[in-house]
Amino acid sequence: MDTTRHFGVAVVIALTVLAGVLTVQRSASPPPIRIGVLHSLTGTMAASERPLVDAVRLAVEEINAAGGLLGRPIEILVADSRSDPAAAAAEAERLIVAERVSVLFACWTSACRKAVLPVVEKHRHLMFYPLQYEGLEQSPNIFYTGLAPNQQILPGVRWALDNLGKKIYLLGSDYIFPRTANRIIRDLARAGGGTLVAERYRPLGDAGFDAIVAELQDMKPDVVLNTLNGDSNLHFFRALHAAGLDALPVMSFSIAEGELRAMGLANVHPNHYAVWSYFGSLPGEANRRFVAAFQARYGTDRVTSGPIEAAYVSLKLWTQAVRDAGSEKPGLVNLLVQEQSIAAPSGLFAVDRSTRHMWRPVRIGKERADSGFDLVWNSGVALRPMPFPDYRSRAAWQQAQLPP
Repeated sequence: MDTTRHFGVAVVIALTVLAGVLTVQRSASPPPIRIGVLHSLTGTMAASERPLVDAVRLAVEEINAAGGLLGRPIEILVADSRSDPAAAAAEAERLIVAERVSVLFACWTSACRKAVLPVVEKHRHLMFYPLQYEGLEQSPNIFYTGLAPNQQILPGVRWALDNLGKKIYLLGSDYIFPRTANRIIRDLARAGGGTLVAERYRPLGDAGFDAIVAELQDMKPDVVLNTLNGDSNLHFFRALHAAGLDALPVMSFSIAEGELRAMGLANVHPNHYAVWSYFGSLPGEANRRFVAAFQARYGTDRVTSGPIEAAYVSLKLWTQAVRDAGSEKPGLVNLLVQEQSIAAPSGLFAVDRSTRHMWRPVRIGKERADSGFDLVWNSGVALRPMPFPDYRSRAAWQQAQLPP
């Protein structure tokens, strides 16, 4: 009887000790590294920006599946900027201050980026911006992983003038990127013997393009240089198709595979071109693995694009810098990102220390019926980024900048 009682007491003691050990182990488990992802999940930019959240999430899941970062899992906190610059700034403040994230992966439009920039700088924090843009900016707290003007606007316009015609029509959404891009395009057109027949802007998210299409029918430009963003692109190409203007060449600077898929096959435009570093149709094992991983996670009907690749690679660049730093602290990681390069699906991603932009190859594609692009031009090498195009001084560009 005593033996049984002593055995029972021993079991209770052993279980109590084991529970204590497990409790200590659980309490000693390292906390996750928190990152903020700030994109439009609602509003006119949602169709373009949601896939960037998916791209960052895929990269996080791959890192966590391989054991995490510094022995800790990465926790992703997603915030909706609602296609609104003020909302983007408020959510950036919340993620940094209340949620204590270590980095932001954020924004599509330049209006949102410029709203978030002072928040990031005020807190001496760190942000990755994955979009091609108009340039004329360089923040000590932002890495620009999309394309600078000399990696998209300049080669795209030059190719269009040489191959599509000199008579150009400028169409854009009415905010920072299109207006500043068109300032650069006007300079290039004058230098290249081009003629500007019209320059038109529509509100971001606008759906009415009948008057624009009627003007195109009357003016008969050789090419439309398109800097529309968001859902407006769908309505513009629908209007072109309805008016029988499918043969009119259009060179777009903010349409990638995801936007083509959203437009649907009925709006395929056979003379539509786009300028990016990455297209989903690129050959090579690295891109095949990337496309396969993205579709395995999100569905075989999903497409990859330049912004998706940049968002995905941004997380990988940050991860490399965190490992080199041995810390997720924004100030230290900020210094180490400047030393990073990575082999990406499109080729080399290398940080240019002097500009905080990326060395990137540049490609021009022609739309095809499966929501992809066929290559028509390739830079062949990675181009050094020039956020301030070198045909003017940086001081001259800064004096000439347009207000938001």
